[in-house]
Amino acid sequence: MQLTFGAGDVFAQMITDASGNAVANATPVRIMGLQEMSVDLQAELKEYYGQNRFALAVAQGKVKVTGKMKGALINGLALNTLFFGSEFATGTMKAIYADVAGKTIPTAAFTIQVTPPSAGTFVEDLGVMGADGVAMVKVAANPAQGQYAVSKTGLYTFAEADKGKTVYPSFVYTYQLKTAKKVDLTNIAMGNTPTFKLSYLTQFKGKKALLELASVTSGKLALFSAKNDDFSVPEVDFTASADEAGFSVGTLWIQE
Repeated sequence: MQLTFGAGDVFAQMITDASGNAVANATPVRIMGLQEMSVDLQAELKEYYGQNRFALAVAQGKVKVTGKMKGALINGLALNTLFFGSEFATGTMKAIYADVAGKTIPTAAFTIQVTPPSAGTFVEDLGVMGADGVAMVKVAANPAQGQYAVSKTGLYTFAEADKGKTVYPSFVYTYQLKTAKKVDLTNIAMGNTPTFKLSYLTQFKGKKALLELASVTSGKLALFSAKNDDFSVPEVDFTASADEAGFSVGTLWIQE
């Protein structure tokens, strides 16, 4: 007797990129934190009837292989392999700093120089909130009460009338991080599609089953499903097709 239990393990390796080019020496990636995995084979049935009620013959027509996987651990290489199929840059991370501690406008210069975390670099202003919960208005220079100006380096200037008040600036910044990945979402022509091969292992009490799919394409990536008090769990829907030769969709290995 052979049973399956749990989500199992999924491995993917890119075959072609988003432009349809073959990827040489692609990096295999394990989909970590897997919660759910399903693979369905659905055949279109064709029935032949004569003059009587019941079919004289039934045959399978088109067969569709579809699947779905869900896992909470996000990884740039995994997401790129499963859906985007793009080249990605590494080493720089972009983030947002939203001040919740507040900064007091000095009584002399009326300026605040923000310091991005992780020895980062200021990129773009995202607004300033006052302690009263009202957003201050951005101007190019010479701010009046309730207004502010900001330089390219993150120096915020306020009006003399606002000195001593607490403000909460938010901004975009970048910093160096070896593991960071940047995936560009480019508007390429329709038709070219990234593909990957997929291996799925499930086991129970030492007995294993392995499904290998030769060419897989993702049709949906539910990237974020954020909730106030729960984890976001990305979800990928995919469809399998035959390999480049057109003869093999994959292989199923079962111990019994």
